[in-house]
Amino acid sequence: MGVFQIYIRFVTVLALAAGVILVGAAPGQAKITGAIIATEGGTLNVRTGPATDQKTAGTLANGANPEVFCMVRGEEISGYVRTTSTWLRIGKNRWISNSYVNWSPPQPVPWCSAATKAATNAMVSTDGGELNIRAAANSTSDRQGTFANGTGISVKCQVWGQEVTGPARKTGAWYLIGDKRYVSAAYIKWSAGEPWLPWCGQAPPAVPRGGTAGFIDAHASAAQASDRATGVPASVTIAQAILESGWGKGALAREDHNLFGMKCFGSPGDHAIGCRDYATFECSPTGGCFDMDATFRAYRNVADSYRDHGDLLANWSRYATAMDHADDAKRFAREIHKAGYATDPQYSDKLIGIMDDYDLYRFD
Repeated sequence: MGVFQIYIRFVTVLALAAGVILVGAAPGQAKITGAIIATEGGTLNVRTGPATDQKTAGTLANGANPEVFCMVRGEEISGYVRTTSTWLRIGKNRWISNSYVNWSPPQPVPWCSAATKAATNAMVSTDGGELNIRAAANSTSDRQGTFANGTGISVKCQVWGQEVTGPARKTGAWYLIGDKRYVSAAYIKWSAGEPWLPWCGQAPPAVPRGGTAGFIDAHASAAQASDRATGVPASVTIAQAILESGWGKGALAREDHNLFGMKCFGSPGDHAIGCRDYATFECSPTGGCFDMDATFRAYRNVADSYRDHGDLLANWSRYATAMDHADDAKRFAREIHKAGYATDPQYSDKLIGIMDDYDLYRFD
């Protein structure tokens, strides 16, 4: 959005744990045993990725004992054993939902590295001193203990807090390691590269269902809530979400519920819960295109993405003329385009075409 036209080029789909798996710094073992497939008697599909819209790569019989390498967060599944968004890697491009797995005994399963899919473990890296454990994601909150340099730790999820510069990196991300126990990610290194960690409290990845009608039905209420709060026409907002996220299929929308390519500029702002780096392909107004890494806002859910987008248009002076015509969706679309929302010369025509084709005006 803004002066750049953004295309998400690549992202690895990874992240969170639940159920009886012990989320922890497991030994660097190649395979983990103890998993028992539990269905109502039928077979369990093995997928090429951690979601049911990924291709089937085989099946496992009830009672089978697959060896597990690591875990990620994927589509939330209500299975025979539990409801969870945890998926287990059992081979190359082979994933099963932990919702159909019993563990005997319970086993610590490490996160999968985002880059290599290998098991990766978190270790304290302080250049020699101790790392403080804090009661909140900042260095002024109560100290809850310390970790020695080189200690392996269990990471549950991440939150955004005080920016810290440490041996691992400079970041505002903090890791939740227990009840009101946080450590700065600036002092944590991963044995096989960082995993694609979830944000604490974030809704599971959004897997598009029901085609175009399903997308519109799923997003209409969020767009209308933003319309009521900010005055930005719901019809325009839905059309923008469709155009900019590819009907919700883009990685940024699917993983972090960011429908509009909203970037972080040092902070997640008032509505996002964190900032995450994505590799992008961007084109400038002069016509030059290039690869780059950019930091985008991560949201708790779709509704927060719509509200953040609405606040941007309603409160930024460059879109004041558009807001003067909020009762005319087509005029509004042309005015935000004219104000520089997108560099595509056909942007407003595309929005209006989508609004016309799907009668999105019914949601204003």
